[in-house]
Amino acid sequence: MLQYLLTILITKKEVENNELITFRNPKSPISETFRTLRTNIQFMNINRKLKSILITSTLPGEGKSWVASNLAITFAQAEKKVILIDADMRKGRQYSIFGISPRPGLANYLAASDKNADLIDMEKYVQKTEIDGLYVISAGNVPPNPSELLITPQMQRLLDRLSTQFDIIIVDAPPCELVTDAAILSRMVDSTVIVTAHKFTKKASLQKTIKSIKNVGGKIAGVVLNKVPIDAKKYEKSYYYGSQLTTTRGKREVGRAVSKKDFFEKEHKKPVEDKVKIEKEVVKNEKPEEPKQNEKVENDMPDKTQEIFRQVNEYLQQERNNLNDTKRDN
Repeated sequence: MLQYLLTILITKKEVENNELITFRNPKSPISETFRTLRTNIQFMNINRKLKSILITSTLPGEGKSWVASNLAITFAQAEKKVILIDADMRKGRQYSIFGISPRPGLANYLAASDKNADLIDMEKYVQKTEIDGLYVISAGNVPPNPSELLITPQMQRLLDRLSTQFDIIIVDAPPCELVTDAAILSRMVDSTVIVTAHKFTKKASLQKTIKSIKNVGGKIAGVVLNKVPIDAKKYEKSYYYGSQLTTTRGKREVGRAVSKKDFFEKEHKKPVEDKVKIEKEVVKNEKPEEPKQNEKVENDMPDKTQEIFRQVNEYLQQERNNLNDTKRDN
């Protein structure tokens, strides 16, 4: 039974100028989707060592080259040494996706190689990309007989040679319904992934592609459903690490702002009657307590003071009198 490996939810904004989205924006929801695809492929082949993966489609325009390039990037990001072969020698576009030279490429290598293919300098055809651990062999010059070149033993020897130097080989093949190139290559690789497009790929075409690959002995890992449209807001909400945390933080900040607003309203916009009430309480607290019964009252301090002044005056008057008496006697 054919297995769906992945459904790629995509928005128009994410597609525009985002060929290498897993490299340019590794935290985007689509990048996480490609990492899920990588994991699914790895676990499907857990019992045997997977080295080579073929990416194809039924018709042009379903996104096979985009899926192949971003899947290769995710394997490289997992610290794998990856090589991506553009086997679409009629309309190859991996060179434009990665910004590398279109030639020499696969067609040039197959045309030049013969029984002494092992002696050919591979560095001439393998190009390094800006992604660490990822290398690309472009399609090269358009040959007059691409299918015939793929049937030759040189192609199998190339894959065998690369398998000793790289951890993962990803082959971007032409669409199956137009030419037989993908069916030929499916026999040489460990597994094949078929890319389909939402409301584009016909069921009959997909069944025909599956049948053509199985008839030659190819193994199909599953199908990727690409270009499934989704609303931008729903798309962001579906991604836990990006949208949900951001939304929670936003709510928290709004909550803080509201709390501050309420605080200042309570502190600076209190009713007048509350202020009057507070002033009355302050005045009440400042009044001396009423003396209790049987408690000595010390409010007679003015009377005692008058008595002391009176006694002092009497003493001074007496001293004056004594002084006057002494003068008269002299």
